[in-house]
Amino acid sequence: MIRLLGIIALFSFSSMAEYRAYQYVITQKIQMQDQPASSIVITTLDPTSYSAYNGGRSLISVDLLRTWICPGNTGKKSICPSPYAQLPAEILQ
Repeated sequence: MIRLLGIIALFSFSSMAEYRAYQYVITQKIQMQDQPASSIVITTLDPTSYSAYNGGRSLISVDLLRTWICPGNTGKKSICPSPYAQLPAEILQ
């Protein structure tokens, strides 16, 4: 039994976590003086959660541009950089 627990503990340290990052174009449906009409946002929230957290679909439009996986610690403070930033501009057009 102790051997089994030791093996399970050994494999649990080698496991990796990951999270998904999303890049959106956010368009304000109601114009406000101090906010731009649209902006680009990178977040870990899926489209439905982002919209609900920021006032709902009646206030903002959320259009997905890109998404990518960030490997490693899911408790990090910053979102990993986009792998698309490493590609030459000619490929992305």
